[in-house]
Amino acid sequence: MEQQIDKYTKEIYFAGGCFWGTEHFFKQIEGVVATEVGFANGHTENPTYKEVYTDKTGFAETVLVRYNPDVVSLEFLLQMFFKAIDPTSLNKQGHDEGTRYRTGVYYTDAADLPVIEQAFAEEQKNYDQPLAVEKLPLQNFYTAEEYHQDYLDKNPDGYCHLPLELFKFAKQAKDKKRNNGLETEISL
Repeated sequence: MEQQIDKYTKEIYFAGGCFWGTEHFFKQIEGVVATEVGFANGHTENPTYKEVYTDKTGFAETVLVRYNPDVVSLEFLLQMFFKAIDPTSLNKQGHDEGTRYRTGVYYTDAADLPVIEQAFAEEQKNYDQPLAVEKLPLQNFYTAEEYHQDYLDKNPDGYCHLPLELFKFAKQAKDKKRNNGLETEISL
């Protein structure tokens, strides 16, 4: 995440199960300039990981994704997010269970909502049952402890609910709409 963060950088928050893998996934995508793991949309102040783990704080493990919209679109990031989760699983991703592992997209800019709504509508076409992914404004976000930041970079053999192939896929995926003026294409 060497690129400079400036006033032209946008942000979106993704809850995709365990935040270690979700962060590592988004860090691979061209145009993502910074990531930070933490806890979103709960009802206590300054929660610790240990407190969130009890499922009594209302927080979801979440990744703040800062991105350069000239390189990667929100639409593309949302498409990639849906590749990394089971959008019909409630409070569970992989072997991780509990409300802290629920999935969600939390936005800070109301202007992003139409793009988010469209991505959800497109994804819903793939399923008979309703999506179990929250789509809400960000209420609050607290940064997780330092040892959680860049966890899979620090611990390459650490636990992750996402398959390694997904990280390779993210690194190779390109938002062709932004980069070549072509339609966005991604497939796994």
